Amino acid sequence: MHPAKASIVEDLQKKLNASPFLFVADYTGLKVSQFAELRNRLHATGARCHVVKNTFLRKAAKEAGLPELAELKGQTAIIVGDKDVAAAAKVLKSFTAEFKKPEVKTGVVDKVVVTTDQIKAIADLPAREVLLATLLGVLNAPASKLVRVLNEPASSLARLLKAKAEKDAASAPAAAAAPAPEPAAPAAPEPAPEAAAAAAPAPAAAEEPPATPAA
Repeated sequence: MHPAKASIVEDLQKKLNASPFLFVADYTGLKVSQFAELRNRLHATGARCHVVKNTFLRKAAKEAGLPELAELKGQTAIIVGDKDVAAAAKVLKSFTAEFKKPEVKTGVVDKVVVTTDQIKAIADLPAREVLLATLLGVLNAPASKLVRVLNEPASSLARLLKAKAEKDAASAPAAAAAPAPEPAAPAAPEPAPEAAAAAAPAPAAAEEPPATPAA
């Protein structure tokens, strides 16, 4: 590959590695002013939109260790970000409803391929801060109320579980320091009347007076 092209692929690979999500869209037919508006709305959520060549994207995605993307055609733009996948998905959903473009093709979230319908479902999730607060509340609730949260990568869930485990471990020594009360010695059972009678010493037999000798 030509050095200039290799440099473009390398730069694109870095963008993919730095983002927990990737959305792929076909922006064919989108006006320049509309594309600029889309970029501005995404930027407000911490996401960025880049125009890429399909061949470069496929190669960069492969080198970044992402799963194989669906067939790429048309004029392709990618959306990547720092953290909040739901916020970026909301922008895409609302923008597409308003302008009927771009056409979102596919995506990758936490290295798992997601479909267009799944991206729309992600857009309906609460904001990241609300979702994290809800998750923490669920972790403190009975196990029967534990539900699966789709917005956060597995590493974030692991950090939350670790934080809760450390909190529980910190409170454990205080409980262990207090000595447990010793169990009271069981009272000795009273002997049964029959056993008491058997244990009592028998009265001494009355001695008979010596016989009087015959005269």
